[in-house]
Amino acid sequence: MTMDAFQAIADPNRRYLLEELRRQPRTVNELAEGLPISRPAVSQHLKALLDSNLVTVTNQGTRRIYTVRTDGFMHLNLWVEQFWS
Repeated sequence: MTMDAFQAIADPNRRYLLEELRRQPRTVNELAEGLPISRPAVSQHLKALLDSNLVTVTNQGTRRIYTVRTDGFMHLNLWVEQFWS
């Protein structure tokens, strides 16, 4: 199921996750360290970001590394840019 990217970024925890991932790829555990929510809650937020095509995940051994998917922001950028042209 695909989630609307605007709906995904409406949540402040998801915006925090995106800001952290913009700095560098991270695991769920690394991301959970900076939030006052549980690791399972972080995983649920990451799933929403995956479903909205704003992040990707790759497996490195037993670790799942999350990364910002810049092309996933194209729809958001196009929508916002229409107000500046």
